[in-house]
Order: sequence, then C-alpha cells, then structure tokens
Amino acid sequence: MKKAAIVGERKAALVEAPIPEIPVGGVLVQVRVAPMCAEYKGFISGQLNDYLGHEAAGIIVESLSPMYQAGDRVVLMPLSSCGLCRFCESGDYIHCEKNPMSDASIAQFVAKPALLARRIPDDVSFEKASLACCALGPSFGAFQALGASVFDTILITGLGPVGLGAVANAKYLGARVIAVDTNPYRIQLAKELGADVVLDPTDSEIHTLIRSLCNGEGPDGAVECSGAPAAHRLCIDVVRRKGWVTFVGESHTETPIVISRDLIRKGLRLIGSWHYNLNDFPKLMQVIQHSTVIDKLITHVFPMSQIQEAFETSASQQNAKILIKPWE
Repeated sequence: MKKAAIVGERKAALVEAPIPEIPVGGVLVQVRVAPMCAEYKGFISGQLNDYLGHEAAGIIVESLSPMYQAGDRVVLMPLSSCGLCRFCESGDYIHCEKNPMSDASIAQFVAKPALLARRIPDDVSFEKASLACCALGPSFGAFQALGASVFDTILITGLGPVGLGAVANAKYLGARVIAVDTNPYRIQLAKELGADVVLDPTDSEIHTLIRSLCNGEGPDGAVECSGAPAAHRLCIDVVRRKGWVTFVGESHTETPIVISRDLIRKGLRLIGSWHYNLNDFPKLMQVIQHSTVIDKLITHVFPMSQIQEAFETSASQQNAKILIKPWE
C-alpha cells in the first residue's frame, strides 16, 4: 500500500509499506478520508516520519470482531487501547495506559482495535464523519464534561482547526462565543462559524475588553486551544468566579498557577480535554448531522498524490481542517 511520509525539511512524499496486521479482535479499514492535524510541525522541522496521521474514516475490508463486518462504514478514533482496563470499558479509552501505538492513518489502509471503530450513519459522508475525531472531539468532550449550555458565554483561545471546531460546537449549543486569535484568515472563518466577537490577544486591554463583554464578571468558561502559556493565563484570569477552563492545546512549557488565588479563592474548575467518551459518539454525530456550519470546517481536500501541496497548505495556517483522500 501507499502512505504519506516526511522525507526532509518541508518535503513530503508517498512511500510503499506493507498492509498493517490486524490486532486481535480488530478491523482492517480502507481509508477513504484522513484528516491532517499537527503533522505540519514535523514537515517544517524536517523530522523524518512515515507514521503520519491519527484520524480516519473508511470502509472495513476485514474484521476479526463480531461487532463489525466487511463493508461497514466507520470512523476510527485516534491512538489505540487495550480494551480491558477501566478507561476502555467506560468509554474513556483515550486515557488507556496499557497499549499505546502509532497510527499512520494518512495511508491506504489502517488497522485498529474494534473498540475504536464507530459506524457512520447512512446520511453522513466520510468527509463529515472524519470531523468526529480531532476537529470536534476535544471541545465536544470538554462541553459534555462541564455541562456547557445555551446560557453560557464561552471564551475560545486559539483558532486553529481544533479551536474553530470549538466555535462550531459552542454555537450548536446556542452559547455566546468570544474568540481570540491574530490570524486574519481564521478570524474571518470563526465569524462565519458564528463567533459573536473575535479579539486580538496582543491588545494591552484584552482582559478589560473580555470582562466588559460579560457585565464585568468574565465568561462562564473557556476552552484553550493554542497551547500558549499566555493564553492559559488569560483564560484563568478572565473567567468569572466559579467558572471553568478546559485545556485542549498541547504545551510543553509550564504555566504558573497559584493554587490559593486561582483555585481556592476563585473557585475555578480546571480540566484537560484530550478526546470525548465514546458513549457520546451518537451525540457528536447529531452535531455533524444538524449543525448548519459544519461544512465550513473543511477548507481543503487533497488527493494523497498531492501530499506535498497538502503539507504546504497546512504549514501556511491559511486553513481549517484539511482532508486527504488516500485512493486518489
């Protein structure tokens, strides 16, 4: 089979690889759509990698599980799982510690544990179904965990594909959205997705501006999607007392938190959101089926034969979700 690889600094290509072995009780899927995520960072740095991608939608071609059969249309969740621990059994497989593995979903075939396959409704395309992974999943999981609702004003920092997905999820709930970013392309797209206000984080009055939009109290909650420590602090500082902040953007730099000031006296709830509980997959499918703005999250679709152009587009950050079609 063919799969995508980073073969040098700002160089991508297709390479030949064996069809992956199916794990015990798992499935082999012909990938029809593979969304891109943060792989562009390795493309820019030139970090060699032939295990690219962790999201996919496609058709099962072989099943070792009684749950599925050849021909089933499925979404494949990121990463892997042991299927036996308390996290896997409860639907929070993403926190499984026993069986991590690389994915390589920007490929013609991918093999996964059956637990991570979810059937696509007949009226949902592969393209839209693929949004049930990283585009919508992290913020959807956060909103489910925190009980976000139509009564909330939500701050969203960082308008990459995940942050834009957070805007779409929040507007589906009917919440009011204050977004923060500097990228003009993504600012405009956030407005098209329904963001009520988009602010510049470099504005020296950003804290005052956000609070002024919320009767001086601050938003009810925040979803931090940039991974920047300055954005972490902005969310913690401006959210109202007894509010919540969920961290979605990955960061390897420490963010200072004062337990007394930020948590005890302000009463904040701070959580991380990597993915969502798989038992909520039908609810996320309802968002995909009924949201009036979901199509706007998909800004580019490339055949895998144009993987170099796809990576250049991703690196430009003039995009939301980019989808790769491995059989074209």
